[in-house]
Amino acid sequence: MGNTPKARVLIVDDEPHICEILSRWLIADGYQCTTAFDGNAALRLLDTHEFQLVISDIMMPGISGVDLLHAIVGQYPATAVLMVTAVDDRQTGTLCLEIGAYGYIIKPFEKNEILINVSSALERRELAILSQEYDHNIQEHLRRHNRELRCHEEVVLRMIAAVGQRYGETHAHLTRVGLYATVLAESAAAGMTLRELEDIGRAAAMHDVGMVGIPDRVLLKPGRLTEEEFAEIMKHTELGSRMLAGSESPVLQMAGEIALCHHERWDGTGYPRGLAGEAIPQSARIVAIVDTYDSLVHPRLYRAAMLEAEALSLMARERGKQFDPRLLDRFFEMIPEIRGIREKAGEEAYSGQLFGIVQGIWPNAAPPHDLH
Repeated sequence: MGNTPKARVLIVDDEPHICEILSRWLIADGYQCTTAFDGNAALRLLDTHEFQLVISDIMMPGISGVDLLHAIVGQYPATAVLMVTAVDDRQTGTLCLEIGAYGYIIKPFEKNEILINVSSALERRELAILSQEYDHNIQEHLRRHNRELRCHEEVVLRMIAAVGQRYGETHAHLTRVGLYATVLAESAAAGMTLRELEDIGRAAAMHDVGMVGIPDRVLLKPGRLTEEEFAEIMKHTELGSRMLAGSESPVLQMAGEIALCHHERWDGTGYPRGLAGEAIPQSARIVAIVDTYDSLVHPRLYRAAMLEAEALSLMARERGKQFDPRLLDRFFEMIPEIRGIREKAGEEAYSGQLFGIVQGIWPNAAPPHDLH
């Protein structure tokens, strides 16, 4: 990196001849030098001029070199400091280095010794500044990147809320599913990282984002769905996965996994890929349970709410069929906590049309996307 030819150096020593010698050597090597004979004068100069390096004696009347070093490190952190002293005191030298000095030179010193230490101090100062700038730029990049990811996630969540209003899956439902998924994952998930446990709540809320791509004529049909129409509904898993694909956000990556697989079944008869058992991502197995529970115990466009006991009985019959038996057993053990979340999240008011039960849409009023 080499010496900076126009680097400004402040020499502080109560012995004028030391200041003169150092100035002569440094000026000959291309540096600009200013001298001060005590610490107070040095601080006044530092307050009005920019110096890249200060060379300071330790033993001076008034403000000592150590006190001056403290002041420079605290008030002028971009300025490097070399300490010089006539006393070979290892303890003082160690103290100066701990405070932030770039070097400690014992008098009498040689010209080459001074020039080498000055060059080294300035190079280290430049590296320190570059490192600080790099760290600042990295932090700023990460902040900007995280802001962009949060905006992306917010757009997706708003899209989910919008499509939810179309078929009765309200914001409260998304909130509850996220909370249920979080507590079930924390209690029962095996092998999930801390980051995944932190992310699953937001990711779970995006499970049905693909519904935005389903035509209203199918999504809001006031009657029984044909096989072709239900095939349209089934496409929401792959649509959601494609919508969330390619993101660098761990939350959206998990959300894509959940969107694709939350209708897979433990016995392999689900969709879209017919995955079975632990081939289904654990996050999706968790969401399959909590989404079904919340959907059954709250009113939907196509049916009224079930009593919780009825819903749990219906889910229990799907143990080892639709649901991971280990996760379902743990979910049942957590019902008091799940119920508490449900009560705390509240019940959203539905309009009369949402309470309307359309007879014959699904046999026994149990729609395929609640229990497959």
